[in-house]
Amino acid sequence: MVNTNDYRVLVPVDVLGGQDISRTLVEAFASVPVVLLGYHEIPDQTAPSQARAEFGETARSELSDHHAVFEAAGCDVTSKLVFTHRPLKTFERSAVLLDCDAVLLLNPAPVLDRILVAIRGDVNVERIARLVGAIVADTEIAVTFFHVIANEAHREDGETLVETGASALVEAGVDPNRVESNVVGNGSPIEAILDVAGEYDLFVVGESRPSIRRFVFRDRAKKIARRTVDPVLVVRGDYLDAADEAIELPGDEKLL
Repeated sequence: MVNTNDYRVLVPVDVLGGQDISRTLVEAFASVPVVLLGYHEIPDQTAPSQARAEFGETARSELSDHHAVFEAAGCDVTSKLVFTHRPLKTFERSAVLLDCDAVLLLNPAPVLDRILVAIRGDVNVERIARLVGAIVADTEIAVTFFHVIANEAHREDGETLVETGASALVEAGVDPNRVESNVVGNGSPIEAILDVAGEYDLFVVGESRPSIRRFVFRDRAKKIARRTVDPVLVVRGDYLDAADEAIELPGDEKLL
């Protein structure tokens, strides 16, 4: 069984943009500690300090409302507020600074019955499976591990990969009848995921290995979140933390 307190999920929410967090997501993620990152994107010519002075009180009030919903669901939740010129970069850096294992990119989720976990060879499959297990173990949510191969010569390796994830999820306490695996032959992982998008309610992807100037949301996670109507959970790799490089928020941004 997985200790749900071993994981923490960052949930960015546009507090002044009217963004809502579906009740189904609140209930599903209440099983793990959550950091609510209330944010507001500001124009390049506006200093974060100026935005804080002008909008801070309203933003805090909105963030407090979201916090209360998670708290009422029994979630171990903390909240931070930031005014930013570059939301995606702020999300990824905040995840490192706040020691979060994953970032939930919000989209509406009126129901949450099926989760698609898209995996590839260069991500930690068992780490992803354990986090998903912490979220779904006490629910009826079904999970499919999904892998895209370039050609049939890679099918056996792909099947081993998804079976590794499925086995780790069962070991985490999830009913094996709720766990499936699927390997498809399509050269484009993003297009393959989008082809089956209508069958699932939440996507889970692992981040790409970052370099000093490359962070997780600059590739497929951002594209998937923008091209589907479902929320996307991006699971961070275990190879980067705040001590590895000078991780800080841009400019005079501050987590409040």
